[in-house]
Amino acid sequence: MTESDRTPDQGSAANGPKYADRVYRSVPGVIAGVMLLGVAGWLIIDAIISGTGATPWVAAAAAPVFGFPVAAYTLRPVVKSNDQRLLVRNPLRTVVAPWATVEGLKAGYSVELHAGGRKFQVWAIPVSLRQRKKATRRAGKAAAAGDPHLPPSRSKQQPRHDQLDPTRAWSDAVVTALQDQADRHRTDPDAAGAIRATWCWWVIAPTLAGLVALISVVAAT
Repeated sequence: MTESDRTPDQGSAANGPKYADRVYRSVPGVIAGVMLLGVAGWLIIDAIISGTGATPWVAAAAAPVFGFPVAAYTLRPVVKSNDQRLLVRNPLRTVVAPWATVEGLKAGYSVELHAGGRKFQVWAIPVSLRQRKKATRRAGKAAAAGDPHLPPSRSKQQPRHDQLDPTRAWSDAVVTALQDQADRHRTDPDAAGAIRATWCWWVIAPTLAGLVALISVVAAT
């Protein structure tokens, strides 16, 4: 499982417009994706330049088959929210759900968005059982010591709605923050509309084309 920053990235809009997006993504996932793409790129380029026979052609055909899915599953996933809607960008699909359509978010072994009578996985918020266990241990120790700030249910100083609860696992804190945001804006006129889910063809099409090319090259050798 991965761990991520506990604070949403608000960019230059932290003190800006009312509808500035709050952004949530797995930082370790992005780092892993960059490293994988770097290593794979070096190997593929080396194979194209130094390879003999059909090796350069196989390497060139394999590049999109590997590169696009890795980028899609590590760099692409993100969750953005503002006062109007929730945007969930998964590896192969983007979901835009106005708050009026959001029925709830759940964090079990993975995070799920229930909206418009449909269920969507939220790839950008990975669930870490290790983080949950650590948060539970901290809460137990704090409760035994009489700490007034932990566990969250006994805290006298709850985090603001634009902050994540530092006493909980990151995925659970994000889900709670998004659910609170949905509850606050569900009845706003600006939060109405229909849910939209679109496929990411710039990932799907090159991957399939590269797969066909790779099979053709391998079959021809």
